[in-house]
Amino acid sequence: MINIPYSASGAVPKAGRGQNDTGPLITKLETFCTPIIGFVRVTTEDGAYGWGQFSTYNADITVQIFHRQIAPWALGRGIDALDDIIAEIPEREHKYPGTYLMRAMAGLDTAVWDWRGRVTGKPVAALLGGSAGKIRAYASSMRRDISPTDDAKRMRQLRDTQGFDAFKVRVGAECGRDIDEWPGRTEDIISTMRGVLGPKVSLLVDGNSGFSPARAIAVGQLLEAHGFEHFEEPCRYWRIEETAEVTAALGLDVAGGEQDWDFENWQRMIDLRAVDIIQPDILYVGGMTRALQVAQMGAAAGLPCTPHCANLSMVTLFTMHMMRAIPNAGHYLEFSIEGTEYYPWQHKLFTSDPYKITDGQACVTDAPGWGVEIAPEWLSKSIYQLSEVNT
Repeated sequence: MINIPYSASGAVPKAGRGQNDTGPLITKLETFCTPIIGFVRVTTEDGAYGWGQFSTYNADITVQIFHRQIAPWALGRGIDALDDIIAEIPEREHKYPGTYLMRAMAGLDTAVWDWRGRVTGKPVAALLGGSAGKIRAYASSMRRDISPTDDAKRMRQLRDTQGFDAFKVRVGAECGRDIDEWPGRTEDIISTMRGVLGPKVSLLVDGNSGFSPARAIAVGQLLEAHGFEHFEEPCRYWRIEETAEVTAALGLDVAGGEQDWDFENWQRMIDLRAVDIIQPDILYVGGMTRALQVAQMGAAAGLPCTPHCANLSMVTLFTMHMMRAIPNAGHYLEFSIEGTEYYPWQHKLFTSDPYKITDGQACVTDAPGWGVEIAPEWLSKSIYQLSEVNT
């Protein structure tokens, strides 16, 4: 066990309660991590607890930020003050804006939502105004090191065995500056997917910031010719005007926003109509509370929200609950098809499997909170750290 101090004396000071602080005090924040993935457990003075997660990759770095720059502002506060805490932290830590702060905040936020569900006996979806139930999923390929023929074959198998009727593949190269993963792969995979899967399924692609506007428009026109309906992150995501140019030129839906955490950028993206579909990632943007705010911004502009969730850690589960609740949910849930052979760190994270697909649909159960427990065996092998209120 490692106790992460905040003050020079080695004790985390007990924060004062604000006028909106109600509910039992947050007294303990524990983290369990590897370099790839990290979980957080929030415990209140009455012993109730909830599980959350940091965004994957470099999670061990995120954990240090959590204990130094997130935990001190939450410990000693009433658990019902989550909205205030999440709004205050970026101001308290205004000299450290960016993705790591948001990824760390997301751990706190998602753990508190689980706490709320466990205490009330309700799934988070119900707490958000929605309900348990099914949600259509699309099979999402994460690979570019695979031939179009082989990718299409595994998609066809998923269609035939699990009932998927929507599929997404990768085009271009990640931040590729118009250089394809290998020559001709983009054109090949577009035609191959439609040819193998037939005319009735929904087809999507992800450009991962790979194209200039001119090349993205040309690719988009080819996508339209083959009946694709979703073109994700075609241009450099940090150049919002580039994506807006592509959106204005094409008839199919252009999607984006997974990397964005700053509300000012989100508002500018929406005001410019840079995308047709907004895609906040709950763990990149700072947690469920902030993701809901982005969804509301999109709803006010008439834009659907199809959040990004690219692996089978808790992020897809969070997204399932969110999409069962928001009024502007998109057509489908992103569902990674990459198993433990590609993502070995996904192996046995939970005591039960929350990700069973039946007839192309995932299901939010009526179990309290997120409806899962982290596997004790996984926890026993992780790096443990603790911040707590000193009494």
